[in-house]
Amino acid sequence: MITWLRTNAWRHALVISVCLFSLFPLYLVVISSFNSTGSLRLDSFIPREISFANYKMLFNDPAIPYLTWMKNSLVVAGATAILSVTIGSASAFAFSRLAFKGRKTGIQMLLLVQMFPAILAISAVYVIMERVYTFAPSIGLGTQAGLLLIYLGGAMGVNIWLLKGFVDSIPKELDEAAKIDGASAVQTYWLIFMPLAAPVLAVVSLLSFIGTFNEFILARLFLVDMESRTVAVGLQQFIGGQYSENWGPFAAGSIIASVPIVIIFLSLQKYIVNGLTAGSVKG
Repeated sequence: MITWLRTNAWRHALVISVCLFSLFPLYLVVISSFNSTGSLRLDSFIPREISFANYKMLFNDPAIPYLTWMKNSLVVAGATAILSVTIGSASAFAFSRLAFKGRKTGIQMLLLVQMFPAILAISAVYVIMERVYTFAPSIGLGTQAGLLLIYLGGAMGVNIWLLKGFVDSIPKELDEAAKIDGASAVQTYWLIFMPLAAPVLAVVSLLSFIGTFNEFILARLFLVDMESRTVAVGLQQFIGGQYSENWGPFAAGSIIASVPIVIIFLSLQKYIVNGLTAGSVKG
């Protein structure tokens, strides 16, 4: 017992301390969501009173279209995840398996573009979308379709590189066997690549969904109308004012907004481990 305390006790104490330190912000948000005062201040570690006023405010106050914000976030994030995986997987397969002019230059340009922070392009993208609004208002500045186009453009490079690494790890003998059987490149893509790539496609779609669902800067810049805002932008109004900070509804909205992400994460959990390591080693 003494030997165990000397060798392992400090390890367990360190792990428990790190876990408590990591979980405390989540605990604070949960407790604040049940605090009717709208403050982050804790009078005691265990609250004496639990109130659902913040949750009722989100769903009953006509000035707070919370359900509309949630719908907008789910639509934009879901569309971004589906389209980015669809376009990225087809592009990765083409760069990895097909021979065409400019293939090497194209993949090098994708890598070069990813070297620059995306924040550098915000001003240019804003001006472009403002000009687009003049002749195509449905996909211009202030529209969810325009924001979707921006998200897709920013995610393509990373997704293509990640998926290309996985395609490179698939033996080319499978492609050759499919060609012998008379399969075209499209049939090889759908019948061989897509079933084998299910784990990495699930991870890419999950990362795209979470990243888009939680994104704030671009959504705040491009979505001006209250009804078109995403949940991240909409909740910011509770804490954006200098003298009107109300952390209670903000915490409650954050807790509810995390439910779809948790459900999707648990649904794709069996693919995550395999998908994150897919393409890391070529074999």
